[in-house]
Amino acid sequence: MIKFERFKLENGLTVLFHKDVTTPMAVVNTLYDIGARDEEESKTGFAHLFEHLMFGGSINIPEFDTPLQLAGGENNAFTSNDITNYYDVLPANNIETALWLESDRMLSLAFTPKSLEVQRSVVIEEFKQRYLNQPYGDVWLELRPLAYKTHPYKWATIGKCLEHIENATMEDVKSFFSKYYTPSNAILCIAGNFELEEIKSLVNKWYGSIPSGPKPKRNLPVEPKQTDYREKTIERKVPSNAFYYAFKMCSKKDPDFLVTDLVSDILGRDKSSRLYTKLKKELNLVTEIGSYILGSIDDGLFVISGKLSDKGTFEEVDRVIWEIIDDLNNAIVDTQELQKILMKIMTSKEFQEQGILNRAMNLCAFELLGDAEMINHESDHYKAITPNDINRVSTSILVKTNCSLLKIKAISNAE
Repeated sequence: MIKFERFKLENGLTVLFHKDVTTPMAVVNTLYDIGARDEEESKTGFAHLFEHLMFGGSINIPEFDTPLQLAGGENNAFTSNDITNYYDVLPANNIETALWLESDRMLSLAFTPKSLEVQRSVVIEEFKQRYLNQPYGDVWLELRPLAYKTHPYKWATIGKCLEHIENATMEDVKSFFSKYYTPSNAILCIAGNFELEEIKSLVNKWYGSIPSGPKPKRNLPVEPKQTDYREKTIERKVPSNAFYYAFKMCSKKDPDFLVTDLVSDILGRDKSSRLYTKLKKELNLVTEIGSYILGSIDDGLFVISGKLSDKGTFEEVDRVIWEIIDDLNNAIVDTQELQKILMKIMTSKEFQEQGILNRAMNLCAFELLGDAEMINHESDHYKAITPNDINRVSTSILVKTNCSLLKIKAISNAE
């Protein structure tokens, strides 16, 4: 049970407070309801670019990292297709340093040409190193537009192409900030050994005077139901042939999301899973294989991915994968197998919740979904899942007409 308090400032900022008396450290986590799905198709990569710009100096503070480090803290951030999240971890007695820094960059960035050019260069280099020059780095640049034809999930967080970041103007940047980086579009979670009234006073002190700004209205195109099998083969200079099966699945807000998570665990969570046991241990057709889901706020993807062994071929692996899927779809999962998976999930959740940073981030994430209190009921929802639920969801998702397959064929440098 993760206990917390919730309050809201007049400017619309939602604040969660989680008291933890066991640690001398504090966490300030800020989630902005802005991700790559909110970008214009002609200007992608902006959410991620902004993650970097937020460290380039704010209106009153020219450099972000040094004051936090001097206070014994550290910070980082990440961007997804749905959110942008910033976090600071520091000694609790220096909590105001983090609140000062985070509130100032929520108020306004410095917006200097130098900062834009520096961060633009950093993002462009990241694009090249992680997505263009790294083996298998462009998988999501290829798989997303294969699986999605309408919804903005069809481009990766880094953006569709380098040109969108290269052509970003100061006017674009200022417009993006004023639209999305407002108190009414943010969730702040503070965790540590404090009293509620103390936190209310501090948050009002540092955030209370920031102008609210309107909550952005989201009107994203809806991805139509997939009715055709899709397949694409690309050639890359990579160590071995690889494959990625992507199936459309429900939103993270859907009651069947957790059921889908269990389906993926049954198929490919670890070395005792059905896919690994058959394809790696018994047949040695792959060097690695697994399945996982993308926890997207809109309809996401259920992915089966792996790499072929010298013995394996795309055709043989494809045949066996669909046999394993058919076995799952045509029979009710054994209760013992289901309970084994559930125990692993419960253990993993308990381990994750031991960290104060994880608790703060997860509280913000669940609040964005509708109510942070849902975090305390997730385990019960998992335990209520039945073998029939598994069958119902697997038979609706794991079908050929709902599948997009990306094959990566390895070629040598000579080719």
